Amino acid sequence: MNNGITARARRWLLAGLAFGGWGAVAMGLEEAAYTVERTDGDFQVRRYAPQVVAETLVDGSLEEAGNKAFRPLYNYIAGANRAQEKIAMTAPVAQQPRGETIAMTAPVAQQAAGRQWAVAFAMPTNYTLETLPAPTDASVRLRAVPARRMAAVRYTGTWSRKRYERQLARLREWLKAQNLTAVGEPIWARYNPPFTPWFLRRNEILVPVAEEAEPRPQK
Repeated sequence: MNNGITARARRWLLAGLAFGGWGAVAMGLEEAAYTVERTDGDFQVRRYAPQVVAETLVDGSLEEAGNKAFRPLYNYIAGANRAQEKIAMTAPVAQQPRGETIAMTAPVAQQAAGRQWAVAFAMPTNYTLETLPAPTDASVRLRAVPARRMAAVRYTGTWSRKRYERQLARLREWLKAQNLTAVGEPIWARYNPPFTPWFLRRNEILVPVAEEAEPRPQK
């Protein structure tokens, strides 16, 4: 407790400042660019354009990791960089499990306790890896993410592990039914600040998928 404001309340205030007034103009934030290859109810196959992300690694549970990572990432876009430059917030915030052989790909996903999570803010498209100012916090790094093909499930609701795992199971069943092969760890993408009512939140889980084999020519 500090001057009557809890740590959680301070995080919510920072989130509100970062997301810049949800609801004014459909959040008014630039989103990660993609095209839709196919749609099936809550599910889609998408092609994401290359992007640059600012990311940090944190320990903790599914619910804890995002809160731990938010401050250093927000501080970076708020001016904690070599140029003291303010960088626009984008959506979504991305999180995924990070093990020894797992490479972060893009927009928030988590799994078993005891592993680290890579949490990332996508940078606005007017920046490149070369033009972004370097972070002053050594825990934040900038990284280029290549174009990729992703399967996605979209859902509303709370940011609980139970809801996340239920939707991830649905996505995996859909991948199986569509003969799509996952080639990476799931990514948990969240588009709204924490004070958004749970029934209005846009949440997604994305999984990198392999390209489909070209059909063999008929003889």
